Amino acid sequence: MRSAHPEHLLELLTFESLPVPEAVLKGIRDAKFETCTPIQSKSLPITLGRKDLAGQAQTGTGKTAAFLITLLTRLLENTPPLDPKGKAGPRALIIAPTRELARQIEKDALLLGKHCNFRIVCVIGGVDYDKQRNQIKDGVDILIATPGRLIDFYKQKFFSLKQVEVLVVDEADRMFDMGFIADLRYLFRNCSSYDKRQSMLFSATLNHRVMELCYEHMNNPVRVAIEPEKAVVDAITQILYHVGQHEKFNLLLGLMKKEAGEKVLIFSNTKIECEILEWKLNHNGFNAGQISGDLPQKSRIRVLEKFQEGELDILIATDVASRGLHIDNITHVINYDLPQDAEDYVHRIGRTARAGNKGTAITLCCEDFAQHLERVEDYLKNKIPVSWPEEELFLEEKEGKPPMRKRRGPPPKARKPDSRRPAKRPVRRRTQPSAAR
Repeated sequence: MRSAHPEHLLELLTFESLPVPEAVLKGIRDAKFETCTPIQSKSLPITLGRKDLAGQAQTGTGKTAAFLITLLTRLLENTPPLDPKGKAGPRALIIAPTRELARQIEKDALLLGKHCNFRIVCVIGGVDYDKQRNQIKDGVDILIATPGRLIDFYKQKFFSLKQVEVLVVDEADRMFDMGFIADLRYLFRNCSSYDKRQSMLFSATLNHRVMELCYEHMNNPVRVAIEPEKAVVDAITQILYHVGQHEKFNLLLGLMKKEAGEKVLIFSNTKIECEILEWKLNHNGFNAGQISGDLPQKSRIRVLEKFQEGELDILIATDVASRGLHIDNITHVINYDLPQDAEDYVHRIGRTARAGNKGTAITLCCEDFAQHLERVEDYLKNKIPVSWPEEELFLEEKEGKPPMRKRRGPPPKARKPDSRRPAKRPVRRRTQPSAAR
């Protein structure tokens, strides 16, 4: 596998200096992009030269724009292929691990591709099945999808993948973590041949499993990497508070009062804690919503839209639910729980200080999760600055208890007696042997 030029020799490019069609440049100007990010400066000269690429970059580094600009450019330069069997199919396929990330890619594609006149469809689970099916049947140039719903439609022969000119896999390491590897291999095998398409894969880590996938299904990809610790934006002010679990919510209340009116994203490690925090913050006079794996997709979308539009000041999320979140003007990220995975810490705090803005990342380190701190700081190659909270930051919470957690799904059915089975014979207890025996 080839490697790109060393990072210390890298000069950040301007988009106007790249061989990009005017229709794509108009979309770039609409997005107010001027100078490439490091991952864009490294990857675009390679991918615009029609070479395959394996890129290591965190969410929030600009990788989405990198593959979309390449994809749009290639489709504009190529004549649409004709399928001899007459089956409609996408010219480009983008596969993402989560629904939120797929929707965000769709949003970016619509913005950057506004002047390209391509039909862009996003296919994910949890939303209108018939509507998505009809959109595909009406024809699609760029298909963005999560693996499950994509394979469902493909097996029903609604479209062919033999016309795919560009294939993109985003957050490949998450695909492995979420158990999608068999689905990925199935899609690779059913797409156009690796030497007849351009493939791009992006991942937070290019570990052995990810690279094995590249060797099997890509055409000698060039490997580029932005080191994880460099993905942490310098403009983020990091603060760590050591606090007992029993006082953690009291400190959170004080922080919320101190930062009133700001746009705050709170991370918790569990779905149950997200629901409890939502109830407790609203009960104490704040305007909060939560997204977790248990929340139906339509409800998740509604909560995210409210947070983006300013109807909610506080959003609470788990790591899985937050993948692919691109929300402007988040001023504070609060790690209510310290994450077990050091990469998740970088991902979390990267939700703030975007697009040149400044931001603050606050971590509440309690005894339940303190064992993860050393791992996070080793990953950062730096200590997170510690601050000691003043007594007035600990606020009393309003009395009350969260309602009982609702059961997810229908209640278990009572088992009916099976008339075909013989009745169980009563069990006889053995008596103690008599002394005479």
